[in-house]
Amino acid sequence: MESTTDRRLLDTGDPDPVDPDGARRANRLEHDPWRVLRIQSEFVAGFDAMSDVAAAVTVFGSARTTPDSPEYALGVELGGALAAAGYAVITGGGPGAMEAANRGAAQAGGRSIGLGIELPFEQSLNEWVDLGVNFRYFFARKTMFVKYAQAFVCLPGGFGTMDELFEALTLVQTKKVTRFPIVLLGADYWQGLLDWITGTLVPAGTVSQSDVALLHVTDSVAETVEIITRAGAHIEASTR
Repeated sequence: MESTTDRRLLDTGDPDPVDPDGARRANRLEHDPWRVLRIQSEFVAGFDAMSDVAAAVTVFGSARTTPDSPEYALGVELGGALAAAGYAVITGGGPGAMEAANRGAAQAGGRSIGLGIELPFEQSLNEWVDLGVNFRYFFARKTMFVKYAQAFVCLPGGFGTMDELFEALTLVQTKKVTRFPIVLLGADYWQGLLDWITGTLVPAGTVSQSDVALLHVTDSVAETVEIITRAGAHIEASTR
């Protein structure tokens, strides 16, 4: 399998059978300190590219969503509605649901942003992105998703979407970021997860009911935009 920059950073490396600890430590001393400069450059490039992004919403969803699916159509509708409401749309820049949201934003005349990631298989930014930034490190890319967004919307997706969803929930729950709405768009798809959270995690005491309230589940694009704009107006009023 083709290696990636993230994998080379996170792999422990193959130890020397004669001196396993020494070989591993020597490899780290040689390579790891220099990786900091590459990581720094990714943050600098991201901050520079995104510096003039004002109001924006980050949209997550499956790269496997097909263009003829209802979920793709929902993504296009969402991207267009967000653009009409004055929001730039930020996605991972890939195919599927990400492409759909970028497409909707672009076709509505809005700003369409894609934050790509180096993967073992070839993946380029979709054609509907007008501002694209490619990252080698997931954690640098994740910072950009959060830093420049006023809300998150999750379309149906897999492990990557779940990862972003729960990271966003954790950041809001622990007050690492200003409380902002997290919308799960597609009630049939997301209801089982919400039922498990309320039926298992809440009774176990591992999350509270107020944590569950951080999530909004809906089938409506119009309601999604309303939730986001209402939260934005509330935050703006509270900072005056």
